[in-house]
Amino acid sequence: MSKAGRWIRGTLDCRTLNWLMTANTTEFAQLTHITEEQELLELERKYCSWGDTVHYVNPPKYFERCEGIYLYDREGTPYLDLQMWYSAASLGYANARLNDTLKRQLGKLPQLASQYLHAERVELAAAIARLNGSRFGIEGRVQFNVGGSQAIEDSLKIVRNATGKSLVFAFMGGYHGRTLAASAITSSYRYRRRFGHFPDRAHFVPFPYCFRCPYGKKREDCGLYCVKEFERNFETEYNSFWDPKTGETEFSAFYVEPIQGTGGYVIPPPGYFPELKRILDDHKILMVDDEIQMGFYRAGKMWAIENFEVVPDIIVFGKALTNGLNPLSGIWAREDLISPEKFPPGSTHSTFSANPLGTAVGLEVMRMLGEKDYEEITRSKGAYFLAQLKELQRRYPKVIGDTDGMGMALRIEICREDGYEPDRELTEKIFAEGLKGDLDARGGKMGLVLDVGGYYKNVFTLAPAFDISEEEIDTAVELLEQLIRRCAPERC
Repeated sequence: MSKAGRWIRGTLDCRTLNWLMTANTTEFAQLTHITEEQELLELERKYCSWGDTVHYVNPPKYFERCEGIYLYDREGTPYLDLQMWYSAASLGYANARLNDTLKRQLGKLPQLASQYLHAERVELAAAIARLNGSRFGIEGRVQFNVGGSQAIEDSLKIVRNATGKSLVFAFMGGYHGRTLAASAITSSYRYRRRFGHFPDRAHFVPFPYCFRCPYGKKREDCGLYCVKEFERNFETEYNSFWDPKTGETEFSAFYVEPIQGTGGYVIPPPGYFPELKRILDDHKILMVDDEIQMGFYRAGKMWAIENFEVVPDIIVFGKALTNGLNPLSGIWAREDLISPEKFPPGSTHSTFSANPLGTAVGLEVMRMLGEKDYEEITRSKGAYFLAQLKELQRRYPKVIGDTDGMGMALRIEICREDGYEPDRELTEKIFAEGLKGDLDARGGKMGLVLDVGGYYKNVFTLAPAFDISEEEIDTAVELLEQLIRRCAPERC
């Protein structure tokens, strides 16, 4: 018996205890669960590091199991998940086909040092490289690692090795991870503040965030002012980026998210990325495309950058590659950047990179993505969902300032009554209220799992599972409306 069970027996009198255990066993089980969860919270508070993001919510939320598009708490209450593990579980939680793949690999080759080959590793690399070859018309190779930040680190090695330079551009609002090197190219100072000086920190460039244009322009008539401002940096040597006498720049690469992830699913205007790529090519600066959150059809195409008709030099991917089932990430790079002659054996290594459990699941994910038209699925369902969100915005203009989306990457920007000033407090209130699990839906109680992002932490970034139905989208919108009416009744 657990400590919690002993506590219950020691504090309840025999008559009450007997009644709970015989006449109302459900209430007894619930009481035991609640007490056990409280005990776990106390243990976590004392023994677990708070350095991760668990304590963004206080007290932290516990879940017991998951299936499809739902998480379940200890009482069995379903929570409709609109962020699917930061866009990692695009094919749904506890996907039976992927679970079976993992089980088969466990029985065949569960472990192997990354210096040796196994079939799934080679087949998965070939599948991604061939796909990119067909889409971009250029040859390349794949290097695997464990997490997104580690793949970013590998990409930085390839960039520095190929160019001999360490300085890079990155976007304001961009997020590339929290290892030291990844933090150096992530715009948020708070990720670096306590860890000393970062001499190779990126030069940060404003992202084309049209709802909050950093230049005070309007999308309709700005003429892509932001990318023109970036190009002006190369007009003269006195702008510090460019030496016209030698035709050289200090910068090696520009790290981009085609659609900003943690920055709030900000979608750039048409024409921006082709112009940016032209400038980079003119000055021999590589484009590194971070697809860790948007890759694998999240934004309507295999890679989000394809929506903007641009061919990157390097692609970094992760998360949805294994549907979140086992850590695996990687990079694809042009042949001239990653050939054996340019990037020889030992250039990078990780104990768990290309681990056989991850590559087996990743290969099965690639097969599944090839069996259906996920471009059409994500675009049509995303359009349906976005139309619902636009209607919600129309009904609650004093709460929602902006909605936008591409494929199944959608955003809701929560603002104050003027429809523009960010409202972080209300965003956090809605987020926390959704985790209480007491919203009315389908004749019972339900919770809603959201994810908060954005420059001002006032944006709900929605990344629903690809197999979510229109009925479930309708339910999600109903739950969002309940939360708005509950948390901001004076604005409804």
